[in-house]
Amino acid sequence: MAAGGDCGGQQAACGYDSYRSPLASRYASPEMCFLFSDKYKFRTWRQLWLWLAEAEQTLGLPITDEQIQEMKSNLDNIDFKMAAEEEKRLRHDVMAHVHTFGRCCPKAAGIVHLGATSCYVGDNTDLIILRNALDLLLPKLARVISRLADFAKERADLPTLGFTHFQPAQLTTVGKRCCLWIQDLCMDLQNLKRVRDDLRFRGVKGTTGTQASFLQLFEGDDQKVEQLDKMVTEKAGFKRAFIITGQTYTRKVDIEVLSVLASLGASVHKICTDIRLLANLKEMEEPFEKQQIGSSAMPYKRNPMRSERCCSLARHLMTLVMDPLQTASVQWFERTLDDSANRRICLAEAFLTADTILNTLQNVSEGLVVYPKVIERRIRQELPFMATENIIMAMVKAGGNRQDCHEKIRVLSQQAAAVVKQEGGDNDLIERILADAYFSPIHSQLDRLLDPSSFTGRASQQVRRFLEEEVYPLLKPYEHVMEVKAELCL
Repeated sequence: MAAGGDCGGQQAACGYDSYRSPLASRYASPEMCFLFSDKYKFRTWRQLWLWLAEAEQTLGLPITDEQIQEMKSNLDNIDFKMAAEEEKRLRHDVMAHVHTFGRCCPKAAGIVHLGATSCYVGDNTDLIILRNALDLLLPKLARVISRLADFAKERADLPTLGFTHFQPAQLTTVGKRCCLWIQDLCMDLQNLKRVRDDLRFRGVKGTTGTQASFLQLFEGDDQKVEQLDKMVTEKAGFKRAFIITGQTYTRKVDIEVLSVLASLGASVHKICTDIRLLANLKEMEEPFEKQQIGSSAMPYKRNPMRSERCCSLARHLMTLVMDPLQTASVQWFERTLDDSANRRICLAEAFLTADTILNTLQNVSEGLVVYPKVIERRIRQELPFMATENIIMAMVKAGGNRQDCHEKIRVLSQQAAAVVKQEGGDNDLIERILADAYFSPIHSQLDRLLDPSSFTGRASQQVRRFLEEEVYPLLKPYEHVMEVKAELCL
């Protein structure tokens, strides 16, 4: 599998004359691509066969040290061409690799896969890959949160126009808006960690999950079968295994994992949509490289292509959860094989997609650009209307009549709105108030009444409390990887 877009200039090896998944050839990191590669998969199969043989030997089966050593010495000696030929002949991928492993381990060939079924290597490998893939995603997500937290802290006090229904609303701050993004991602981080910690090994269960083959191997010794299951589970680095399985681990595990990834996709899509809208408003932009071209036809353009990529891939990620939902629902009795081809695609694509959007979002969050003057100008356009209630209250305190003042403000506001909407002019409500002698008692107070910071409520305090109480403690376990910068693929 090509990794991270780096094909080393070898056209044949990269398969330029055949379809390649853009996730592997163009977007995802080499580390994530490797986890879902044939090399990692089949090497893990061999490792599982070794762990099984070691445990069986420890528990008294006639397996020699020489056989164990032979298996250890050939974990990476995989003849992929032979395995492909064997699979074509046998129409069975696991048995093809049993034979291939046996060819380079002639002394151990007779005990490879002893008592096991195909799902011993297939399902347990999938669980190892899921765990390790989650371990790759967790620090990446933590780094995105950390970069956004730095951004929010720095701009906790910067007023900006809030939007509801994408219509002008009360002011907030740039930092507070960013905390809306961070809060969603913190939920995703907690859910990813929960799913990772909840993963259980399938373990050593046999053809229909009853462990009958292993009970026969150990001549009915129930305790040894229990020990075998526990020993292999521990060798694989899992704290526990399923007690109950059919031939496979329950496919609801795949639902749990892909549901969390889909939820992450929704969070990223929302964040990057906001950034794209802010780019249109010219209030904020993602990084734009010196030689980057925004459009082949319009040289002035600075398209938010990174955020657009995140949205595009996040949509794909969100849809993938439908695959395990439908697969789990149609697993007849102890299992049916119509899960296999589907899972080969959806599990890998979900993780490669999540990996890509986190790499890209980290890159975006490390270089967000804010334009305070544009933000200030937009506030000036809308704030006079929002300040009318404050102006009325000030007039009442100065001895005015609330209803009279309301009517005068209403008339002036309508006139100012007509200038903005019908003439394309600036909001001149404040100039109209200054020109009206009725409002002379508060003319000297208008600057204070129109101070944007007085319209943001407790936004800046909320930002600081949120970061200190909820975000930084959540990020603490990932402090050792926080300095890693995002490397953007093509």
